[in-house]
Amino acid sequence: MSKYFLQIFPFLFMIWLGVVWILGLESSGWILVLFWLVLGIGLRSKESLNAFSFPVSILGVVALAMFFPAYFQEINGFKLTGLINPLIQLIMFGMGATLSWQDFAAVVKSPKSVGIGVFAQFSIMPLIGFGLAKVSGLDPEIAAGLILVGCSPSGTASNVMAFLARANVALSVTLTSITTLMAPLMTPILMKILAGQFIEIDLLKMMWDIFKIILLPVGAGLLVNQVLRGKSTIIEKSLPVVSMLGIALIILVITAAGRDSLLVIGPILILLVLLHNLLGYGIGYGFSRLIGMSEQDARTVAIEVGMQNAGLASGLSNILGKISTVGLAPAVFGPMQNVTGSILATFWSRKK
Repeated sequence: MSKYFLQIFPFLFMIWLGVVWILGLESSGWILVLFWLVLGIGLRSKESLNAFSFPVSILGVVALAMFFPAYFQEINGFKLTGLINPLIQLIMFGMGATLSWQDFAAVVKSPKSVGIGVFAQFSIMPLIGFGLAKVSGLDPEIAAGLILVGCSPSGTASNVMAFLARANVALSVTLTSITTLMAPLMTPILMKILAGQFIEIDLLKMMWDIFKIILLPVGAGLLVNQVLRGKSTIIEKSLPVVSMLGIALIILVITAAGRDSLLVIGPILILLVLLHNLLGYGIGYGFSRLIGMSEQDARTVAIEVGMQNAGLASGLSNILGKISTVGLAPAVFGPMQNVTGSILATFWSRKK
C-alpha cells in the first residue's frame, strides 16, 4: 500500500501550504507531521528511494516535538527524559545481539584499515567539533554539545549506509564495534581535553556512565547472540525494528525538551551541525584516499567518521543534567546524519 501514500503526499503538502496561508504556521502542525510520515511510508514503494524512508519519517517526529512539545516532556509528573538512557541501553543490547566474534575478523584481515579508521574516528570529528564550538559564539553548554557529538563513537546506522554505498560492510561493522567498545575510555578523555573549558567534566564518572550505557548491554547482547544464535529468528527480526523505534522516541523526547532553545538558536545550530557532519564525510574520505586506502575502504571510513552515535551523546547530556543545552547538538545531528548519509550512500551506490 505504500505506493498510494506516495500519491497522497503532494496533496497533503498543498493542504499544509493552504493552512499556513489562512491560519498561520502554528495551526499547521498536524498536517506537517502527517505529510512527513506519509512521505516516509510512500518512499518504501520504490527500491531506489527506500533508504530515505526512515530519515524522512524522523523529520515527522521532529515536527511533532516542535509543534506539540508539552505532550512529550512529562506524563503525570514523570519526565520523559528518564526514558533516554534505558532506550539507549536497549539499542546497544540490540547491537550486541546482532554481533558475533566473526565481526571483528577485519582486525586480523585488514589491521591497517581498522587502525586508520579508529584513528580517524577519534581525531577528525572531535577536532572539528572543537573548532566549530570555538568560533560558534554559542552559549558554552550548547557549544559543548558539538564537541560531545564529535567525541562519540560511530553509530549503527553507518553499517546500513556502508551497505547502500557499496562500501566495505565488514570493515564498517568492525569499526562501529571497536569504537563503541573504546568509547568508555576515549570519549571521556577527549571531552576532558576539548570540552573542559566549556563545561565541567568528571572524567571517572563519565567513564562509568558510558560503561553502563554501552558495554554492559552490548556484552549482554553478545551473550544472547552466542546462546540463541539461529534458534530465535523472532528476536533477530524484531531488534532492528525496536532499535529504530527507540531512536525515534529518543529524538522525540530530546527535541521536545530543547524546543524553546531550538527556536532561538536553531538556524545557526543547524548550520554548524551540518558543517560538522559534511566535514566528517569529506575529511574522512580525503584522508583515507591520501594515505592510499582503496575506494571501497575510503567510503567506509568517510561514513564511519561522519555518522556518530548521537543517541549516546544525548544520553550523556541527560546524565549531565543538561539535556536542553548540551543535548541540542545531538538532537539535531541525529536526524540530519540520517538524511545526509542516505543521500551520500545513494550517490555512491550509482558509481562504480
